[in-house]
Amino acid sequence: MKLRTLVRIDKSARRLAEIMATLAKYGLADWLSGIDYDWLRGLLKSGEGEIIPDLSTEERIRQALSDLGPSFIKVGQILSTRPDLVGGELTTELAKLQTKTRPDPWETVAATVEDELGKPVEELFREFSETPIASASIGQVHEAILFSGQAVVVKVMHADIEQRVRQDLDLLLGLAELAEKHSPQLRRYQPIATARYFQRTLLRELDFSYERRHLERFSSDFEDDETVHFPTVYPEFCADRVLTMERLEGIPIIDQAGLRAAGADLNEFARRGGNLYLEMVFGHGFYHADPHPGNLFRMPGDVVGVIDCGMVGHIGEGLREDIEDMLLAAVSADADSLTDAIVRVGQVPPELDEDELRSEIGEFLSDYVGQSVSEFDVGGALQRLFDLVRDFHILLPQSFGMLVKTLVVLEGTARQLSPDFSLAAMIEPYYRKAVRRRFAPKRLANELGRSYRDWKRLVEMLPRDLADILTRFRKGTLEVHMEHQRLESTVDRLVTGLLAAAMFLGSAIMWSMKAPPTIFGVSLFGALGFVASVWLGMGLLLSIRKAKKRKPK
Repeated sequence: MKLRTLVRIDKSARRLAEIMATLAKYGLADWLSGIDYDWLRGLLKSGEGEIIPDLSTEERIRQALSDLGPSFIKVGQILSTRPDLVGGELTTELAKLQTKTRPDPWETVAATVEDELGKPVEELFREFSETPIASASIGQVHEAILFSGQAVVVKVMHADIEQRVRQDLDLLLGLAELAEKHSPQLRRYQPIATARYFQRTLLRELDFSYERRHLERFSSDFEDDETVHFPTVYPEFCADRVLTMERLEGIPIIDQAGLRAAGADLNEFARRGGNLYLEMVFGHGFYHADPHPGNLFRMPGDVVGVIDCGMVGHIGEGLREDIEDMLLAAVSADADSLTDAIVRVGQVPPELDEDELRSEIGEFLSDYVGQSVSEFDVGGALQRLFDLVRDFHILLPQSFGMLVKTLVVLEGTARQLSPDFSLAAMIEPYYRKAVRRRFAPKRLANELGRSYRDWKRLVEMLPRDLADILTRFRKGTLEVHMEHQRLESTVDRLVTGLLAAAMFLGSAIMWSMKAPPTIFGVSLFGALGFVASVWLGMGLLLSIRKAKKRKPK
C-alpha cells in the first residue's frame, strides 16, 4: 500500500469513522428487514425520519449519501449521469438528491461579499435581502437590486465549504486507491479515474467563474433566438465565490397549475424547450446538463428561461460522430453496426463475448422495429441500452452518460407539460441533417485531406524506421519487448498446481518408504506433505470455480 494513501486516510480518520458508521447503519437494515418486530426495525431511521429497513436498496443508497453531507450528495448527483456504472434504477433514484443546507448567517455572507468584491454590500447594491431564497450544498442565493435599478440574484458560496469538500475528496481518492489495488470486482470500474473525475467536477463547482462563463456562452449562442433567455451576468459584481446575475421573472414549470392559470400553451412551450436542448446538443456541442423542472421558467411570450448552469456537457466532433453512428444503426435496426460502435466507444473487458453482445442488441432492437416515431420512447430505450451495456461490464465515456441522462430528464420534464411530446419526432430533423452531413462534399474532401496527410507521413517515416530496424538487427542490438496482460492469476495457478503435484508425489514416496521419523508406522513428513498437497489442490479448485462464476454470461 502506498504511503500517501495511508496518509490521506489517517488525516481524515474522524470523517472516515462517520462514513463507516453511516454505511454500517444502512447496511444493518438488510439484516433487520426480515424481522417482524416493528419496534426493533424502527430503531434505524434515516436523516429524513424514514424507517431504513422499509426502504429499497436504491433508496438506502440515496439516503446514505444524503446523510453524509454536501460532498457525497454531489457525488451522487454526478453518479446519476452514469447509468453504465450503477444502472438505470439507481441513477433514477440518485437524480432525486437535493441539498437543503442551513444558510450562513448574514454577517458571514456580508463578509464573503466584501472579501470577494472589495467593497461593503451597501456600496455595491441599492438593496440586498438578508434572508436567502435558497440554500444548497455549495452556496446560497439572495435577492438584490443594483443601483441601476436592475433586479438581480446573488449566489454566495458557503464559508469553509471548500475545505470540507477537499477533505472528503482526498479521503475518497484514498479509498479508491485501496479499492483498485485490493478489489478485482471494483477494479474494472476504474475507481481511481472515477474519483479523480469527481474531484475535477466538484472543484469546478467551488469556483463560480465557471458558471459565469457558461452563462455568457449560452447567451452568445442564443442571442438571435427570441424564444430562449439565459440570465444576464454582471461581471463587475462577480468573483470566484460570488455570482451576480439577472433575476428571471416567470413561472417555474414545476408549477403547472400556475402555468395553466397564466394561459400558457404547454404543448408549444414543451416543443420550444425540446428544440432548445437539441440545438445545444447537436448544433453547438455545448449544453445545459440539468433540465429538471426547477431550472426552467416560462417567461412572458412563452419564452423558455434557463437557470443553474453550473453543470454542462461538451460534445466534440468525435463523440458527435459516434452518437450519429449509433443513431443510424438503431434507426436501421443494424445490430452489427450498433455493437461495433459500442465496442469502439466503450472500454470493454478482456473476457467480453462479442457474439453474445451482438445477439442481445439484436433482440433489443427487434422490440422497437415497426414503432412510429410518435410512439418511440427515447428515454426508455436509452435506459434499456445502458442496462444491457452494464450487464456486459462495458464502460462508456462519461460525456456519453451525461448526454443520455440529459435526454432522459428532458423527455420526462417535457411530458409533464405535454403528454403527447415526442423527443424522437424532434430528433428526426437532426438525424436527417447528420445523414446529409456524412455525405457532404466538404466533409468527404476533409477526410481525403486527412487521409492524404496520414499516408504522406507514413511514406516519409517508413524507410527511416525500416533502416533503423535493419541496422539494429545487424548489430545484434534489436530488442523485442512483449507484455502479457492479466496472466498473473494463470501463472499463480500453474505454479500452485505444480507445487501441489510435487508435494503429493514426494509425500507418497516418503509414506510408502516409511521415512523417519514415524508415528505408528506412518512417516510424519510424508503425512504432513500429503495433507499440505491436498489443501493446496482444494484451494486451487475453489479458485478456478470462483473465476468461472465471475465471468459474464
